[in-house]
Amino acid sequence: MNFDPRTTPAQPDVAAKHLEGEVTAARFVEGEEREVIHEQAPVRAEPAPDAPLVTEALMGERITIYKSNDEGWAWGQLADDGYVGWLPANALLAPREAPTHKVTALRTLAFPGPSIKLPAVAMPPLGARLAVLREQDRFAVSPLGFLPARHLAPLGHRETDFVALAERFLGAPYLWGGKTNHGLDCSGVVQISLNACGIACPRDSDMQERALGVPVNVKDLRRGDLVFWKGHVAIVRDPTTFVHANAFHMAVALEPIAEAIARIAAAGSEITSVKRL
Repeated sequence: MNFDPRTTPAQPDVAAKHLEGEVTAARFVEGEEREVIHEQAPVRAEPAPDAPLVTEALMGERITIYKSNDEGWAWGQLADDGYVGWLPANALLAPREAPTHKVTALRTLAFPGPSIKLPAVAMPPLGARLAVLREQDRFAVSPLGFLPARHLAPLGHRETDFVALAERFLGAPYLWGGKTNHGLDCSGVVQISLNACGIACPRDSDMQERALGVPVNVKDLRRGDLVFWKGHVAIVRDPTTFVHANAFHMAVALEPIAEAIARIAAAGSEITSVKRL
């Protein structure tokens, strides 16, 4: 069988126990569950700070760790989308209180006490999860600190318009592998926006093209359609504009559909499909 290495926790020296008999590895282990405790943690292709960023893990996400090294890196698989990679070990801890809420603002602040005049101790991004112990005045109190309650919602909360949510990232810088307003890529915009609406979404654009929606004609574009090229995806905002993170603008940008299609075609890439959710 051919396994996608992006979502298959297997290397020559170690692999997940559930893959025993299906892949070749020196040993098979159950792995240990960990929780991401940093605002966002880089997931890299190799255990080095200058290795390519393949995705990011957000605060509160769970990951199964299968091995670690002496340089402070841990290798494992994210529970949410199954992505595999190396994370800084200091960004992980054994699971603590089960998350009860998620961040719904692009970025919120955690204060050490119930005052916005105190210096912030953390800045969790949209989609980060945390346990809320109680509410006090206008704050949600968590082990992280005091956060504006209006920036949080229960885990079961669902946004209703993923295109509108994607538009909130307009102007955010383009970052290969990024998933927050500090930087994100085309498929990151799609994934974080759909996840906020309760729609499961793979990480990369080719995975999204295979997994999401039904094919429609490019001449019949509607708001929310996803337009795919090799290595790229854009969201139809209205009959004349896309919203997408792209390296041409180096940002999440609005772009006239006709201009974007022509520009990308001139660079040698044609539309591979249009999907409607």
